[in-house]
Amino acid sequence: MNAFQALFGPRNPPLIGIDISTSCVRLVELAQGAKDELRLERYAAEALPRGAVVDGAIENMDQVVETLRRVCKKSGTRARLVALGMPPASVITKKIILAAGLSEEQLEMQVESEASQYIPFALDEVSLDFDIIGPANSPEDVEVMLAASRREKIEDRVAIAEASGLKATVMDIESYAARAALDRVTALMPEAGAGRVVALFQVGAQVTHISVMLDGATVYEREQPFGGNSLTHDIVRAYGMAFEEAEARKKTGDLPDNYVPELLTPFLESAVMEVTRAIQFFYTSTPYTRIDRLFLAGGCALLPGLLDLIASRTRIACAVAAPFKGMQLGPTVRESQLRLDGPAYLVACGLALRRFG
Repeated sequence: MNAFQALFGPRNPPLIGIDISTSCVRLVELAQGAKDELRLERYAAEALPRGAVVDGAIENMDQVVETLRRVCKKSGTRARLVALGMPPASVITKKIILAAGLSEEQLEMQVESEASQYIPFALDEVSLDFDIIGPANSPEDVEVMLAASRREKIEDRVAIAEASGLKATVMDIESYAARAALDRVTALMPEAGAGRVVALFQVGAQVTHISVMLDGATVYEREQPFGGNSLTHDIVRAYGMAFEEAEARKKTGDLPDNYVPELLTPFLESAVMEVTRAIQFFYTSTPYTRIDRLFLAGGCALLPGLLDLIASRTRIACAVAAPFKGMQLGPTVRESQLRLDGPAYLVACGLALRRFG
């Protein structure tokens, strides 16, 4: 049962959050600052070679290990305990109702019995964990969240940490980590309050992950096959650059004059179309008819014009997710650079928050 490496388990400081995505390895280390505020101690990222991670699966262990070692050295961290994330598509989650008052051993037996109904694999092939969410509709019952993933997928990430001189103590779900980081930010907003519907669009390299929350609880989740790599490939084809150079120039905007009208603008239109379609699908497939605020995260969040275009087309209040908002900054963190980097670190920040429970 505990082979899931404490998906919902203990948080042991000091702890760093490591986000292994399709294109990059990102690290965040948080500490307790003055007046009980959080401090961003350090953060860093290193690009992954193409093909090292595909659809969340580790395809080249050596390349990922080498990249993780580089990012740890680059950051200067001395922490060795890490929180890692699993892609949502690799994890099966299910809310179940169980009798209240069961012992830990009885709960484990009941969860395993229930899990066999929802997991399309033999239980000895999966890592399984659970957490009691709270009372159910009946006072005699409790609502329990169970989570399961193929054991080898968990073990791959644990092995990468160990080969890099680290120890994985927490394994979370990337979408849960992102929401934890966003919850902290939305709680700081003046309009924070009950009954607000918040949507999060994380535009990654290949996939856009959509989460919609009501009072912090997820009411809708979906992935769409759209990401920033399509723009990078357009740059490669148009200007004959290597992929890595195209990716770097996409971020700096150091591209020929026709880049904006011929490549960037069509990409922005496609991105906005994906967002508006996702919102309409949310409205038609759920009882909800409004979104109060939309947050944009991921490497494409700061593409010039994207946020304004989404706000104009959806008529929803939009903002770029800033996971380190309200935190004190460590001596090595440059605030000006952080504003540019922050939206891509939502998952890594959420993982690092597990240090504080």
